[in-house]
Amino acid sequence: MKRRAFLKMVGGMAGSEMLGIGPVLVSEAVAAAAPVGVMPRRPLGRMGWQVSAVGFSGLGLTHDEQEVCTASVHEAFERGVNYYDVAPAYGKGTCETKLGIALQGLDRSRYFLACKTKKLDRDGARSELENSLRQLRTDHFDVYQLHHLVKPADVQAALGPGGVLEMLLQAKAEGKIRAIGFSAHTTKAALAALRGYAFDTVMFPINYVEYYTRGFGKEVLALAKEKQAAVLSIKTLNAGAWPKDAERTRKWWYRSLETQDDINLAYRWTLALPGVVMGFPPSWRDLQSKAITAGLAYRPATEADAAQLQEMAKDCGSIFKREEDSVASLNLPYPHHPQDCCEGLWA
Repeated sequence: MKRRAFLKMVGGMAGSEMLGIGPVLVSEAVAAAAPVGVMPRRPLGRMGWQVSAVGFSGLGLTHDEQEVCTASVHEAFERGVNYYDVAPAYGKGTCETKLGIALQGLDRSRYFLACKTKKLDRDGARSELENSLRQLRTDHFDVYQLHHLVKPADVQAALGPGGVLEMLLQAKAEGKIRAIGFSAHTTKAALAALRGYAFDTVMFPINYVEYYTRGFGKEVLALAKEKQAAVLSIKTLNAGAWPKDAERTRKWWYRSLETQDDINLAYRWTLALPGVVMGFPPSWRDLQSKAITAGLAYRPATEADAAQLQEMAKDCGSIFKREEDSVASLNLPYPHHPQDCCEGLWA
Protein backbone atom coordinates (compact mmCIF):
# COMPACT_ATOMS: atom_id res chain seq x y z
CA MET A 1 0.00 0.00 0.00
CA LYS A 2 1.26 3.50 -0.84
CA ARG A 3 2.15 5.76 2.10
CA ARG A 4 -0.62 8.28 1.34
CA ALA A 5 -3.27 5.56 1.22
CA PHE A 6 -1.92 4.02 4.42
CA LEU A 7 -2.03 7.34 6.29
CA LYS A 8 -5.57 7.93 5.06
CA MET A 9 -6.64 4.49 6.29
CA VAL A 10 -5.00 5.01 9.69
CA GLY A 11 -6.56 8.46 9.95
CA GLY A 12 -9.97 7.02 9.24
CA MET A 13 -9.47 4.39 11.93
CA ALA A 14 -8.35 6.97 14.48
CA GLY A 15 -11.28 9.19 13.63
CA SER A 16 -13.71 6.35 14.15
CA GLU A 17 -12.23 5.64 17.56
CA MET A 18 -12.53 9.31 18.53
CA LEU A 19 -16.18 9.24 17.49
CA GLY A 20 -16.72 6.09 19.51
CA ILE A 21 -18.11 4.08 16.61
CA GLY A 22 -15.37 1.57 15.92
CA PRO A 23 -16.35 -2.11 15.90
CA VAL A 24 -16.84 -3.67 19.32
CA LEU A 25 -14.46 -6.61 19.31
CA VAL A 26 -14.13 -9.55 21.70
CA SER A 27 -11.45 -12.09 22.54
CA GLU A 28 -11.09 -15.31 20.57
CA ALA A 29 -12.28 -17.26 23.62
CA VAL A 30 -15.48 -15.24 23.93
CA ALA A 31 -16.15 -15.55 20.19
CA ALA A 32 -15.58 -19.31 20.22
CA ALA A 33 -18.00 -19.75 23.12
CA ALA A 34 -20.85 -17.92 21.38
CA PRO A 35 -23.87 -20.10 20.52
CA VAL A 36 -24.66 -20.51 16.83
CA GLY A 37 -27.48 -22.01 14.79
CA VAL A 38 -30.21 -19.49 15.61
CA MET A 39 -30.78 -16.22 13.77
CA PRO A 40 -29.83 -13.35 16.14
CA ARG A 41 -32.52 -10.82 16.98
CA ARG A 42 -31.76 -7.21 17.83
CA PRO A 43 -33.92 -4.33 19.05
CA LEU A 44 -34.83 -1.92 16.26
CA GLY A 45 -33.80 1.37 17.82
CA ARG A 46 -36.20 3.19 20.07
CA MET A 47 -39.11 0.97 18.95
CA GLY A 48 -37.51 -2.05 20.59
CA TRP A 49 -38.94 -4.50 18.05
CA GLN A 50 -36.88 -7.69 17.89
CA VAL A 51 -35.74 -7.99 14.27
CA SER A 52 -33.46 -10.48 12.55
CA ALA A 53 -29.81 -9.51 12.09
CA VAL A 54 -30.16 -10.35 8.39
CA GLY A 55 -32.79 -8.54 6.37
CA PHE A 56 -34.53 -9.82 3.25
CA SER A 57 -33.98 -7.58 0.23
CA GLY A 58 -37.02 -7.46 -2.01
CA LEU A 59 -34.77 -6.26 -4.83
CA GLY A 60 -33.49 -9.83 -5.03
CA LEU A 61 -36.86 -10.93 -6.41
CA THR A 62 -36.16 -9.09 -9.66
CA HIS A 63 -34.58 -12.02 -11.45
CA ASP A 64 -37.02 -14.89 -10.77
CA GLU A 65 -40.54 -16.05 -11.47
CA GLN A 66 -43.21 -16.01 -8.76
CA GLU A 67 -42.88 -19.65 -7.72
CA VAL A 68 -39.16 -19.25 -7.04
CA CYS A 69 -39.72 -15.91 -5.27
CA THR A 70 -42.34 -17.40 -2.97
CA ALA A 71 -40.07 -20.31 -2.09
CA SER A 72 -37.21 -17.90 -1.34
CA VAL A 73 -39.37 -15.72 0.93
CA HIS A 74 -40.73 -18.72 2.82
CA GLU A 75 -37.30 -20.30 3.18
CA ALA A 76 -35.94 -17.07 4.67
CA PHE A 77 -38.85 -16.93 7.11
CA GLU A 78 -38.32 -20.53 8.18
CA ARG A 79 -34.61 -19.82 8.75
CA GLY A 80 -35.35 -16.93 11.08
CA VAL A 81 -35.62 -13.81 8.91
CA ASN A 82 -38.47 -11.57 10.03
CA TYR A 83 -37.72 -8.27 8.25
CA TYR A 84 -38.64 -7.78 4.58
CA ASP A 85 -37.72 -4.62 2.68
CA VAL A 86 -38.90 -3.52 -0.75
CA ALA A 87 -39.57 -0.39 -2.82
CA PRO A 88 -41.67 0.66 -5.84
CA ALA A 89 -38.45 1.29 -7.77
CA TYR A 90 -37.35 -2.34 -7.43
CA GLY A 91 -38.02 -4.19 -10.65
CA LYS A 92 -40.22 -1.27 -11.78
CA GLY A 93 -42.85 -2.35 -9.29
CA THR A 94 -42.70 -6.09 -9.95
CA CYS A 95 -40.82 -6.80 -6.72
CA GLU A 96 -43.64 -5.34 -4.64
CA THR A 97 -46.14 -7.54 -6.44
CA LYS A 98 -44.00 -10.66 -6.07
CA LEU A 99 -43.30 -10.04 -2.38
CA GLY A 100 -46.97 -9.32 -1.69
CA ILE A 101 -47.99 -12.64 -3.18
CA ALA A 102 -45.12 -14.52 -1.48
CA LEU A 103 -46.02 -13.21 1.98
CA GLN A 104 -49.57 -14.53 1.78
CA GLY A 105 -50.04 -17.37 4.22
CA LEU A 106 -47.38 -16.13 6.62
CA ASP A 107 -48.53 -14.80 9.99
CA ARG A 108 -48.42 -11.00 9.61
CA SER A 109 -47.73 -10.59 13.32
CA ARG A 110 -44.49 -12.56 12.99
CA TYR A 111 -42.66 -10.39 10.45
CA PHE A 112 -41.92 -6.73 9.81
CA LEU A 113 -42.56 -5.17 6.41
CA ALA A 114 -40.69 -2.10 5.20
CA CYS A 115 -41.24 -0.05 2.06
CA LYS A 116 -40.01 3.23 0.59
CA THR A 117 -40.87 6.20 -1.59
CA LYS A 118 -38.67 8.36 -3.80
CA LYS A 119 -41.37 11.02 -3.97
CA LEU A 120 -40.39 14.14 -2.08
CA ASP A 121 -43.77 15.87 -2.20
CA ARG A 122 -46.75 15.14 0.04
CA ASP A 123 -49.29 14.24 -2.65
CA GLY A 124 -46.98 12.17 -4.80
CA ALA A 125 -45.79 10.19 -1.79
CA ARG A 126 -49.36 9.59 -0.62
CA SER A 127 -50.26 8.09 -3.98
CA GLU A 128 -47.18 5.87 -3.90
CA LEU A 129 -47.86 4.75 -0.33
CA GLU A 130 -51.44 3.71 -1.13
CA ASN A 131 -50.32 1.84 -4.24
CA SER A 132 -47.59 0.01 -2.33
CA LEU A 133 -50.10 -1.06 0.33
CA ARG A 134 -52.28 -2.54 -2.41
CA GLN A 135 -49.39 -4.27 -4.17
CA LEU A 136 -48.14 -5.81 -0.93
CA ARG A 137 -51.64 -6.81 0.20
CA THR A 138 -51.32 -5.24 3.62
CA ASP A 139 -53.04 -2.50 5.58
CA HIS A 140 -49.85 -1.06 7.09
CA PHE A 141 -46.08 -0.90 6.86
CA ASP A 142 -44.01 -1.34 9.97
CA VAL A 143 -41.34 0.96 8.54
CA TYR A 144 -41.79 3.44 5.68
CA GLN A 145 -38.72 5.23 4.37
CA LEU A 146 -37.59 8.10 2.19
CA HIS A 147 -35.67 6.34 -0.57
CA HIS A 148 -32.15 7.19 -1.78
CA LEU A 149 -31.55 10.68 -0.46
CA VAL A 150 -28.44 12.10 -2.13
CA LYS A 151 -28.29 15.90 -1.71
CA PRO A 152 -29.24 18.14 1.20
CA ALA A 153 -31.67 19.75 -1.23
CA ASP A 154 -33.54 16.43 -1.35
CA VAL A 155 -33.84 16.50 2.43
CA GLN A 156 -34.93 20.12 2.39
CA ALA A 157 -37.73 19.33 -0.06
CA ALA A 158 -38.81 16.23 1.88
CA LEU A 159 -38.97 17.94 5.26
CA GLY A 160 -40.18 21.34 4.09
CA PRO A 161 -43.72 22.68 3.52
CA GLY A 162 -45.72 20.35 1.27
CA GLY A 163 -43.01 17.73 1.55
CA VAL A 164 -43.28 13.99 2.06
CA LEU A 165 -42.83 14.24 5.84
CA GLU A 166 -46.25 15.87 6.18
CA MET A 167 -47.79 12.80 4.55
CA LEU A 168 -45.74 10.37 6.62
CA LEU A 169 -46.85 11.91 9.88
CA GLN A 170 -50.48 11.86 8.76
CA ALA A 171 -50.21 8.24 7.60
CA LYS A 172 -48.66 7.32 10.92
CA ALA A 173 -51.59 8.92 12.73
CA GLU A 174 -53.90 6.83 10.51
CA GLY A 175 -52.09 3.60 11.43
CA LYS A 176 -50.80 2.98 7.91
CA ILE A 177 -47.17 3.21 8.98
CA ARG A 178 -45.64 2.54 12.38
CA ALA A 179 -42.12 3.96 12.06
CA ILE A 180 -40.42 6.44 9.73
CA GLY A 181 -36.96 6.02 8.24
CA PHE A 182 -34.79 6.95 5.28
CA SER A 183 -32.08 5.57 3.05
CA ALA A 184 -29.17 7.70 1.84
CA HIS A 185 -25.99 7.18 -0.14
CA THR A 186 -24.06 10.31 0.87
CA THR A 187 -22.84 11.51 4.24
CA LYS A 188 -24.18 15.02 3.77
CA ALA A 189 -27.73 13.88 2.97
CA ALA A 190 -27.78 11.40 5.86
CA LEU A 191 -26.53 13.96 8.38
CA ALA A 192 -29.03 16.53 7.12
CA ALA A 193 -31.90 14.07 7.54
CA LEU A 194 -30.80 13.01 11.02
CA ARG A 195 -30.55 16.63 12.10
CA GLY A 196 -33.86 17.56 10.53
CA TYR A 197 -36.19 14.95 12.05
CA ALA A 198 -36.14 12.19 14.67
CA PHE A 199 -36.10 9.32 12.17
CA ASP A 200 -36.50 5.81 13.57
CA THR A 201 -34.24 4.04 11.07
CA VAL A 202 -31.34 4.87 8.76
CA MET A 203 -30.41 2.70 5.78
CA PHE A 204 -26.83 3.52 4.82
CA PRO A 205 -23.87 1.80 3.12
CA ILE A 206 -21.94 0.41 6.08
CA ASN A 207 -19.17 -1.69 4.64
CA TYR A 208 -15.61 -2.66 5.48
CA VAL A 209 -14.17 -1.40 2.17
CA GLU A 210 -15.63 2.10 2.43
CA TYR A 211 -14.99 2.29 6.18
CA TYR A 212 -11.33 1.28 6.14
CA THR A 213 -10.28 3.01 2.90
CA ARG A 214 -12.18 6.30 3.24
CA GLY A 215 -13.75 6.41 6.71
CA PHE A 216 -17.11 6.46 4.92
CA GLY A 217 -20.01 5.88 7.29
CA LYS A 218 -18.42 6.76 10.60
CA GLU A 219 -20.03 10.22 10.89
CA VAL A 220 -23.43 8.75 10.11
CA LEU A 221 -22.95 6.00 12.68
CA ALA A 222 -21.97 8.54 15.32
CA LEU A 223 -24.95 10.84 14.74
CA ALA A 224 -27.40 7.92 14.43
CA LYS A 225 -26.13 6.69 17.79
CA GLU A 226 -26.67 10.14 19.31
CA LYS A 227 -30.18 10.35 17.83
CA GLN A 228 -31.06 6.75 18.82
CA ALA A 229 -31.86 5.82 15.22
CA ALA A 230 -31.38 2.17 14.25
CA VAL A 231 -28.86 1.65 11.44
CA LEU A 232 -29.68 -0.84 8.70
CA SER A 233 -26.57 -1.69 6.71
CA ILE A 234 -26.83 -1.81 2.92
CA LYS A 235 -23.97 -2.85 0.62
CA THR A 236 -22.89 -5.12 3.49
CA LEU A 237 -21.07 -7.48 1.12
CA ASN A 238 -19.57 -4.82 -1.16
CA ALA A 239 -16.06 -5.87 -2.20
CA GLY A 240 -15.28 -2.65 -4.05
CA ALA A 241 -15.58 -1.30 -7.55
CA TRP A 242 -14.90 -3.60 -10.47
CA PRO A 243 -11.28 -3.20 -11.63
CA LYS A 244 -11.11 -1.72 -15.11
CA ASP A 245 -10.21 -4.92 -16.96
CA ALA A 246 -11.83 -7.43 -14.62
CA GLU A 247 -14.34 -9.98 -15.85
CA ARG A 248 -17.73 -9.12 -14.34
CA THR A 249 -18.97 -12.40 -12.91
CA ARG A 250 -22.30 -10.79 -12.02
CA LYS A 251 -24.28 -8.19 -13.91
CA TRP A 252 -24.07 -5.72 -11.06
CA TRP A 253 -22.47 -2.33 -10.49
CA TYR A 254 -20.07 -3.44 -7.77
CA ARG A 255 -18.25 -6.59 -6.73
CA SER A 256 -19.67 -8.70 -3.96
CA LEU A 257 -18.03 -11.08 -1.56
CA GLU A 258 -18.86 -14.57 -2.76
CA THR A 259 -17.48 -17.26 -0.47
CA GLN A 260 -19.38 -18.25 2.65
CA ASP A 261 -16.35 -17.61 4.88
CA ASP A 262 -15.93 -14.06 3.57
CA ILE A 263 -19.64 -13.35 3.90
CA ASN A 264 -19.63 -14.65 7.47
CA LEU A 265 -16.67 -12.38 8.21
CA ALA A 266 -18.31 -9.29 6.72
CA TYR A 267 -21.48 -9.84 8.75
CA ARG A 268 -19.53 -10.35 11.98
CA TRP A 269 -17.69 -7.07 11.45
CA THR A 270 -20.71 -5.05 10.32
CA LEU A 271 -22.85 -6.20 13.23
CA ALA A 272 -20.03 -5.29 15.62
CA LEU A 273 -20.49 -1.58 14.84
CA PRO A 274 -22.54 0.25 17.50
CA GLY A 275 -26.07 0.96 16.36
CA VAL A 276 -26.07 -1.44 13.41
CA VAL A 277 -29.08 -3.70 13.78
CA MET A 278 -29.02 -5.72 10.56
CA GLY A 279 -27.33 -6.10 7.21
CA PHE A 280 -28.77 -6.57 3.73
CA PRO A 281 -27.04 -8.58 0.97
CA PRO A 282 -26.95 -7.62 -2.74
CA SER A 283 -29.95 -8.43 -4.88
CA TRP A 284 -29.20 -12.05 -5.75
CA ARG A 285 -31.04 -15.04 -4.36
CA ASP A 286 -27.90 -17.11 -3.74
CA LEU A 287 -26.27 -14.24 -1.83
CA GLN A 288 -29.44 -13.78 0.22
CA SER A 289 -29.23 -17.45 1.19
CA LYS A 290 -25.55 -17.14 2.08
CA ALA A 291 -26.30 -14.03 4.16
CA ILE A 292 -28.88 -16.00 6.14
CA THR A 293 -26.30 -18.74 6.67
CA ALA A 294 -23.93 -16.04 7.97
CA GLY A 295 -26.62 -14.93 10.42
CA LEU A 296 -27.09 -18.47 11.66
CA ALA A 297 -23.31 -18.82 12.07
CA TYR A 298 -22.93 -15.42 13.72
CA ARG A 299 -20.51 -14.92 16.57
CA PRO A 300 -18.99 -11.65 17.85
CA ALA A 301 -16.11 -10.20 15.82
CA THR A 302 -12.51 -10.33 17.01
CA GLU A 303 -9.34 -8.30 16.45
CA ALA A 304 -8.25 -10.93 13.95
CA ASP A 305 -11.49 -10.50 12.00
CA ALA A 306 -11.00 -6.73 11.80
CA ALA A 307 -7.36 -7.11 10.78
CA GLN A 308 -8.31 -9.54 8.02
CA LEU A 309 -10.90 -7.16 6.58
CA GLN A 310 -8.49 -4.22 6.75
CA GLU A 311 -6.07 -6.27 4.67
CA MET A 312 -8.81 -7.27 2.21
CA ALA A 313 -9.86 -3.62 1.82
CA LYS A 314 -6.41 -2.32 0.87
CA ASP A 315 -6.67 -2.78 -2.88
CA CYS A 316 -10.43 -2.21 -3.22
CA GLY A 317 -11.84 0.83 -4.97
CA SER A 318 -14.68 2.89 -3.48
CA ILE A 319 -18.08 2.72 -5.17
CA PHE A 320 -19.26 5.95 -3.54
CA LYS A 321 -16.28 8.28 -3.93
CA ARG A 322 -17.55 10.18 -6.98
CA GLU A 323 -21.04 10.73 -5.59
CA GLU A 324 -19.76 11.50 -2.09
CA ASP A 325 -17.15 14.00 -3.30
CA SER A 326 -19.63 15.70 -5.62
CA VAL A 327 -22.20 16.25 -2.88
CA ALA A 328 -19.58 17.15 -0.27
CA SER A 329 -18.52 20.09 -2.44
CA LEU A 330 -21.99 21.62 -2.26
CA ASN A 331 -22.04 24.43 0.27
CA LEU A 332 -25.69 24.13 1.16
CA PRO A 333 -27.32 24.68 4.55
CA TYR A 334 -29.10 21.95 6.42
CA PRO A 335 -32.89 22.13 6.04
CA HIS A 336 -34.99 24.11 8.46
CA HIS A 337 -36.68 22.26 11.27
CA PRO A 338 -39.95 20.93 9.78
CA GLN A 339 -41.99 21.31 12.95
CA ASP A 340 -43.32 24.62 11.60
CA CYS A 341 -45.08 22.92 8.68
CA CYS A 342 -46.33 19.83 10.52
CA GLU A 343 -47.98 21.32 13.59
CA GLY A 344 -50.14 18.78 15.41
CA LEU A 345 -48.46 15.82 13.73
CA TRP A 346 -44.94 16.14 15.08
CA ALA A 347 -43.78 13.27 17.23
